[in-house]
Amino acid sequence: MFLGFDFYAWVTIVTLVTVFGILLFTKLPTDFVFMGAVSVLYFSGVFTAQEAFSGFSSPPVVLTAALMVVVAGLKYTGVLQWITKHVFGVPKSYAGALVRMMLPVTAFSFFLNNTTITTLFMGIIRFWSKKLGISPSKFYLPLMYAALLGGACTIIGTSSNIVIAGLYYEETGKVMNIFTPLVPGLFCVIAGLLFVIAVRRWIPDRESSEDAFEHVSDYIAELLVPSDNPYIGKTIRDAGLYHVKGGTLIEIVRYDRIEDPSDPNAFILGGDRLIYSGQVDEILELKKTHGLVTANHHVFKKSEVDTSRRLRTAYVTYGSQLIGTTFNDNGFEMQYGVTLVAVAHGGKLNPTTPHKYVLTAGDTLLFECPRRTRFNEKSLSSKVQFYYSDDVANYDSHTVISSVIMGVMIILSALDILPILQSAILAILAMVVTRCCTISQAMDSIRYKTIISLAGSVVLGKAIQETGIAERLVTAILGVCGHSPFIMMAAICLVAAFITQLISNAAAAAIFFPVMFHAANEVGHDPMPFLIALMIAANAACATPIGSPSNMLVYGPGGYRFADFLRTGIPLMMVILIAGLFAVYVLY
Repeated sequence: MFLGFDFYAWVTIVTLVTVFGILLFTKLPTDFVFMGAVSVLYFSGVFTAQEAFSGFSSPPVVLTAALMVVVAGLKYTGVLQWITKHVFGVPKSYAGALVRMMLPVTAFSFFLNNTTITTLFMGIIRFWSKKLGISPSKFYLPLMYAALLGGACTIIGTSSNIVIAGLYYEETGKVMNIFTPLVPGLFCVIAGLLFVIAVRRWIPDRESSEDAFEHVSDYIAELLVPSDNPYIGKTIRDAGLYHVKGGTLIEIVRYDRIEDPSDPNAFILGGDRLIYSGQVDEILELKKTHGLVTANHHVFKKSEVDTSRRLRTAYVTYGSQLIGTTFNDNGFEMQYGVTLVAVAHGGKLNPTTPHKYVLTAGDTLLFECPRRTRFNEKSLSSKVQFYYSDDVANYDSHTVISSVIMGVMIILSALDILPILQSAILAILAMVVTRCCTISQAMDSIRYKTIISLAGSVVLGKAIQETGIAERLVTAILGVCGHSPFIMMAAICLVAAFITQLISNAAAAAIFFPVMFHAANEVGHDPMPFLIALMIAANAACATPIGSPSNMLVYGPGGYRFADFLRTGIPLMMVILIAGLFAVYVLY
């Protein structure tokens, strides 16, 4: 025993601190980190093999995977796409636009994962904002906030709520109703929406990285001269490639050497790479007018290039394997059959040749892709995330069927006819049997890295409880806060809210569940209000780009900086906490 903790408790403490440190200061994948933590707990004897890997069979983990499949059924039948295309109008002011956007997003987040909602609405908002003449960055952060706020209102709205409800069932054998956190959640929704509208001027007007590919004048594009090009042997000026409409030639790369582009009498050779600065749509017209191509290898004939290829944008994810590499050496284009056209960072185009640019998190990439890609976009999540999916929804009878299945699942759970896990499993079976999604689509919809991370965090939370760490922590909090249930609850929620800005909200929920549950028992109070407060705190992950997957989704496309999240996120986090704790205090 040392400082009141035995060997196993100290192993757990060191493991927990190490997990926090690795997630904060390294680029290692979250699933790898949590599985490493589970392995340490197993090999050190804290848990047996069965206990160490029991997280994969825990109700919150199984339910999270099940809901991913249910949402896939809605996606592939066009339900989600239909909803997102028919909810916006043409408001007359920015404040009105925020209301028109945030209210439906919040409502949909009651029943759909906030990451899914953020992904779906980003595409709609991009085009809607152009129609309104407002930068997309003025909407992406409020979109993320609305999705987080709505997710706190139901058990299935966010993974952190699913985790807490599942762990509560394991501890007590009691099932939380799907609408258990609804009323306190609505307090947070109202307070949060009013706050965002009130401080709308704080939301930065950044130049969106995706819009950079269409509008900025310092766009950097790379085009290749095929060996059968008719302009070979002519000067750059005679070929009309020196001063082009919408752009300027800034560099010629010939045999990996940079030639002086200032001489308009320089001759064009096959294999030359012409680097232009200008507007993307104008520059790419050279492919039609002058027979140039985008390619990552020498092209002998223009016919070798697939003319049906199309431009698509993607961003470098946080912790991506591409960070710190260049496209000259990472082999990405060869592996996935795409061609890099340009790179943007923070809403601005990089000042060097795209293939020589060293990639960082949040960079936006412009690719030329074949009409039918030879890769699964989900498999690229450790490297890049494409903005828009190739899936084209067809509205038919399956659209109605999948909607009915989702509605029945919610009703069965809300009326306590079946637990939410059983309802979700029945919904999966119904989706597959009615062919709303195929078995392959259902399997592909499960984000296995998320499941692994969630299972690992559940086991880490159990270790905190079973080694006595939670009990000692609660005793220490009692010594500082006294035996006031509300003060103790508020103190734990405050710590949890800050921690959830640094790790995933689901992991924070799993780690703080035993602490909050034990605190409620220690003061002789019903754990339910304590756990509802924890749901709100764990879901307030709005102050950093890494607090939630939906945060990172808007980080690159919005051209945001880290400080942009802090400016509005920290005050919003406090507003959510105060509103949630007030609601819990009044109701319970």
